[in-house]
Amino acid sequence: MAVLIRKLFVGYNFLFDELVDTRTKEWPLVAKPYLVMSMLALYLVFVFKWGPQWMKNRKPFNLERTLIVYNAIQVVACAYLFIASVRIWISKYKWICEPLDPTNSESALAMASLVYYYFLLKIVDLMDTIFFVLRKKFNQVSFLHVYHHAGMVMLTWGVATYLPGGHGTMVGVINTFVHVVMYSYYLLTVVYPSVKNSLWWKKYITQLQIIQFFHNVVHMGSIIFVPTCGFPRWTAALFLPQNTFMLILFLDFYIKTYVRKPKAKKDENGIVKKRENNDIQQLVRARYVEERTAVRS
Repeated sequence: MAVLIRKLFVGYNFLFDELVDTRTKEWPLVAKPYLVMSMLALYLVFVFKWGPQWMKNRKPFNLERTLIVYNAIQVVACAYLFIASVRIWISKYKWICEPLDPTNSESALAMASLVYYYFLLKIVDLMDTIFFVLRKKFNQVSFLHVYHHAGMVMLTWGVATYLPGGHGTMVGVINTFVHVVMYSYYLLTVVYPSVKNSLWWKKYITQLQIIQFFHNVVHMGSIIFVPTCGFPRWTAALFLPQNTFMLILFLDFYIKTYVRKPKAKKDENGIVKKRENNDIQQLVRARYVEERTAVRS
């Protein structure tokens, strides 16, 4: 038993002390998996158990003012990260195979800081689900929604801990731009409820997300064909399956929603209504995309 404990300690020290980036390892939450895991555990327990139980006999909270402030903060934060990171990419980085710079140069430290801020912003994103629970929008708390938010926290924690810079940061650059558009839309729907009826907004936001995932697949896939790249090629093996899945998911939703529009049929009273969709898989996919693009009503 003592030998096993010693080996576990050595392995933990190797993974979360020796392998981590020396520039970020002392920053709050970085290189400390137990803190992030505890945070996500509390998040999951609240979302699936404590929250619903607490709200069972309560009326939904009116969070209109809170959502205005929250969405405004998201827009400003995402815009800042996008502009700051684009400046580095334009002046220092190249699109195909940008090596990880482990030095303490000004641009390398700046990018490491932006990666860390992006990680913190993904933690803030967990509030999306908390708001759903407090407003009793339990239908919005799907498996895919929670999986996406929790997964992004873990992913960005790993990037901030081990690879705070280089080729992979372009994914965050594109994502922050998309989130500027999305949270601006959410903000408008709270301030001006009439915007909720502007369905064409949703269509183009979905198109923007499809472009995002397509770009990410091509961008991260490009390092596979560059054997001398200074950025770890194994990261593509972790990244590509997830983003390919998301790309297929959004394409499927877009085609079924905007290209092959559901046919209408009449009910017993002769009133035209939309065709019911009994395909559970399609319903889950549609619900997830709506969570990412629909109005926070």
